[in-house]
Order: sequence, then structure tokens, then C-alpha cells
Amino acid sequence: MADSARAAKLAQRIKVVVAEALRRRVKDPRVEGLTVTDARVTNDLQHATVYYTVFGDETAQSEAKIGLERAKGVLRAEVGKNITVRLTPTLEFVADVIPENASNLEALLRVAKERDAKLAELSANAEFAGEADPYKKDDEDAEA
Repeated sequence: MADSARAAKLAQRIKVVVAEALRRRVKDPRVEGLTVTDARVTNDLQHATVYYTVFGDETAQSEAKIGLERAKGVLRAEVGKNITVRLTPTLEFVADVIPENASNLEALLRVAKERDAKLAELSANAEFAGEADPYKKDDEDAEA
């Protein structure tokens, strides 16, 4: 069993090889707007998961998935030629959801920032409901 550092290095190499092969070897127009974002390899170096994003709508994403499945053999052959392991890992392509999660997170941060600004505006003009120090005792006035 290989160590995780070797698997990480191999994953980076596979990511580059697949991206280059998509650009140079695969002539399918369905994968032209595709970007390889990440790759992960199991510690036994037998299976690789390649993450990708597609510029476009749902139709473009589904077409890109079909195109990747059709080109899987060519891509695996390119990976086999360009890496130095005994067995070429199988490739699995997964649509990356990080851009969607990032846009949702940005929207939540924008809402929080607006609420913080509204709260700061309200607190700037706020006054105490009672005295400034509600725990002040009359005994302290007599001692001072």
C-alpha cells in the first residue's frame, strides 16, 4: 500500500495529464467548456476521481458528462503513458460542486453583512433603557 503523500503527488499529475489530454487529444465539442479542478487518488493507487466544472447551464453540464464518459478510454490511456505506476488507475469523473457552494456562501455572507450594518446603525442611536449602570448601589454614592 502506498503512502498518502505519493497518492497526492500522483493525483496532481493525473489532474494535469487529464486537463492536457482534454485540450489536445479529445476533439469532442461537449467537453470544450470543461475545467479540471481537482483529482484524488486512493492510497492503493488503483482508483482516481477527477473533479470538473463546466461553464454553462444544466444542458451543458449533462452534455459534458456524456462527453467525458465517451472519452474515458482515451484519457485513461494518456494517464497510463504519462505516469510511472505499475497499474493505471481507473478514472471516475465527478462534477465539482465547490463553485455552487461558494456562491451560496457568498450570498449568506452578503446577508450577514447587511444585517450587521443595520444593527450598527440601530446601536449608534441607541440609548440605555434605564440608567447607564443598573447595578450601581446607593451605598457607593455615600462612601465616595
